[in-house]
Amino acid sequence: MSEAFFEVEGLNTWFFTRMGIFKSVRDVSFDLRRGEVLGIVGESGSGKSVTGMSIMGQVEEPGRTVSGSIRLDGEELTSLSFEDMRRCRGRRIAMVFQNPLMTLNPLMRIRDQMYEAISEHESVSEDEMHQRCLDALRAVGIPSPEERLTAYPHELSGGMRQRVVIATALLLNPDLIIADEPTTALDVTIQAQIIHQMRRQIDERGLGMIWITHDLATLSELADRILVMYAGAMMETGTTAEIIGSPRHPYTSKLLESVPSRNVPGEKLRQIRGTMPSLLSLGAGCPFMGRCEHATDACARGVPERMFSQTHRVWCHHPLEV
Repeated sequence: MSEAFFEVEGLNTWFFTRMGIFKSVRDVSFDLRRGEVLGIVGESGSGKSVTGMSIMGQVEEPGRTVSGSIRLDGEELTSLSFEDMRRCRGRRIAMVFQNPLMTLNPLMRIRDQMYEAISEHESVSEDEMHQRCLDALRAVGIPSPEERLTAYPHELSGGMRQRVVIATALLLNPDLIIADEPTTALDVTIQAQIIHQMRRQIDERGLGMIWITHDLATLSELADRILVMYAGAMMETGTTAEIIGSPRHPYTSKLLESVPSRNVPGEKLRQIRGTMPSLLSLGAGCPFMGRCEHATDACARGVPERMFSQTHRVWCHHPLEV
C-alpha cells in the first residue's frame, strides 16, 4: 500500500460564542493516499463540513482551529501564512460545495470564471486557458463545451452547473479535492453520472478525495474508506466493506438501518431515537450514549479506541459483535 500524502492529526475546531464554546470538531485524525476516496459520514451537525473548511483554512470567526496538525506531502498547513494558504487553495487543494451557485458568479460567463481560476495561479496564454477549460468540461461529461463556456450559470441546469464547478476544481490538477455533499440537490440519475465521472478522474489522475455526505448508499459505490462522525467526534473508521458489511459501533449500525432501501416495504422507516446533544455541554464520555440502547455507566467516562483490523477502528465501550 502506498504512503499517505495527506494527514490530519488531533484536529480541534471550536466556535467561541457568547453562549459558550461549541466544540464542532474534536480530536479528529485520518490520512489519505493518492487515488483513494475517504468518505466522511454522519448526521447534520456532526462536524463533517467544519472538518473540510478547517483543512481549507476557511473557518471564520468566531470559529478557529485551536489545535491539531494538517500535513500535505509533509508540509504543515496550519502554520502557513494567509497568502501561502491562499496560493495552496485551488492549486493543491480544491473544494466542491453542495450548491454550485455558492461558487459560480451569476454575473460572469462560465469562461471568465474558469479563466480566473487558472490566472490566479499561473501565467499562461488565453489560447491555452481556453483549451484547458474545454478539456476539463469534456472530462466531466459536459456536451458542447464551447457553447457552455459562453453561457451564464442561470442558463445551465443544476447538474450541469455542478459539473462546471467540478471541472473548475480539476483545472489545476490539485492533489486533493474536498467534495461537500456535491450531489445532494440532484436527482439520482445525475448523481450516478457525476459519481462515475469523479471516480474516473480520481483513478486517472491519481488524486485524493474527501467526500462529505450523510448518504451511506452513495459512499458504498464511491469510497475506499469511511469515517463515521457524530457530535464532532470519530465513532468508527474502516474500509467501505468493513463499515457497510460489519459495523461495530451502535451509531454506524443505526445509520445503516435508517437507509430506506434496507427497510421492509409497507413497514415504517427506521430512525434513530432522540436528538444529537448540544455541542456546548459535551462531557468526556461517548456523545451517542443518550441515544444508544447499549449504553451503560461506563459510557460516561473516556471512550476507548478498539482495533478490529489494521484499518478498522471503533471508539466505543460496547462494540457490536459481527
